[in-house]
Amino acid sequence: MKFVDSCEVVVRGGKGGNGAVAFRREKFVPFGGPSGGDGGRGGDVVFVVDPGISTLLDLTYVRAIEAGHGENGQGADCYGRGAEDRLVRVPLGTQVWDRETDKLLFDLGEPDMRVVVAKGGKGGRGNMHFATSFDRAPRRSEPGDEGEERSLRLELKVMADVGLLGFPNVGKSTFIAASSRARPKVADYPFTTLVPSLGVVRIDEDATFVMADIPGLIPGAADGAGLGIRFLKHVERTRALLHLLSLDYGEGREPFADYEAIRRELGKFDPELARRPTLVALTKADLPDVREAYEGLKKRFLKKKVHLYLVSAATGEGVKELLRDLFHLVRGEGPAHALAALEEPEPKPKKSTAKKSSKTAAPAAKAKKKPEPTKKSTPAKKGAKAAPAPAKKKTKPGRETAAHPGVKLMKKQPKPKVVDEHPKRRIDGGKTKNPKRPTPKDVSRAKTKNKRRKKGR
Repeated sequence: MKFVDSCEVVVRGGKGGNGAVAFRREKFVPFGGPSGGDGGRGGDVVFVVDPGISTLLDLTYVRAIEAGHGENGQGADCYGRGAEDRLVRVPLGTQVWDRETDKLLFDLGEPDMRVVVAKGGKGGRGNMHFATSFDRAPRRSEPGDEGEERSLRLELKVMADVGLLGFPNVGKSTFIAASSRARPKVADYPFTTLVPSLGVVRIDEDATFVMADIPGLIPGAADGAGLGIRFLKHVERTRALLHLLSLDYGEGREPFADYEAIRRELGKFDPELARRPTLVALTKADLPDVREAYEGLKKRFLKKKVHLYLVSAATGEGVKELLRDLFHLVRGEGPAHALAALEEPEPKPKKSTAKKSSKTAAPAAKAKKKPEPTKKSTPAKKGAKAAPAPAKKKTKPGRETAAHPGVKLMKKQPKPKVVDEHPKRRIDGGKTKNPKRPTPKDVSRAKTKNKRRKKGR
């Protein structure tokens, strides 16, 4: 399958349906009023991340992606049907850019992630929404809104844990083929790898990570030389980097100079890449010239506090050790072999030569602790009476507690009874309530009694 990591496309949301103008005409229902429904909403254009897709080839030859339109409203208070969303599947690691503003809109870095890149239009309102007390038979409605339209640029960045770096023909494709089931193209000429290839490296049953073979870089790649930044951007998503070096006297290159050149290109493209965790390995250890030059190169790299591995993808020498350290580096742990090689021997603690001089030791030995002065008891005067000892309080026998021995517990006294002055008031728990209010009958009886009393007078 052809690898495509960049394309341009136009997306349009669906148009909303128009509102309807209708009136209710039904037997025995005079002045039925307006009954025009609303239009349906337009569909959205939605990007869905599919981990099974590894290229943007499906979107390369598509000029525009448009969602469906909403239906118009109808009479009898019927609304129009809304359109379905247009789902577009994109590979994991796709970035969505706006071509007009050159702004990053979405970064699709999670499986099954969904984003709406173009919203559909809203449906118009029918005449049933415009009825008022003054206008009971409105003959107007609203049209549906147009959908959103955008011109986008899609870029695919490979999602991997470890990225392989190095000049052309240093053995990157051979190394990823030996450590995983990936089968990239391997040949004896430069720029054999033109597209990134991914491979899953398995350390144990539960320990795996993804490795990406990035096409070869040369000096000036950050400025567009060679393949330029077309594939250098794939390194941005990796957690760690593996820099492969090799002896290539035919092109006049030297491993240490190649390492410095690639580090400069990473710093120009993105300074954060130069600070990313990196392991360095010298490949093709099965060649005699490489073994002879390894010890001298190892000392030069140790001066920069960089441990140089020696591996051979053809024989498998040093590959397992390097992969194990890469796995620890991806998990955020330091590689065991690299740290052990970079550890400096700790200086032995110096013996303390400070001795006390005889002059200072002599007075210290002679010094004795003075006894603390004790208070002398004053003798009592003759004829003076001794102060009587404080008398102990006598406690009556009774019930005592463990926390306070000798303390008698008081019995609970009954609550005082509340005597109500008014005999008609009710007493509930010591709280009095207001007397009962007189009813209208009581008031009328009292009035008749007063009238009779006056007549009797």
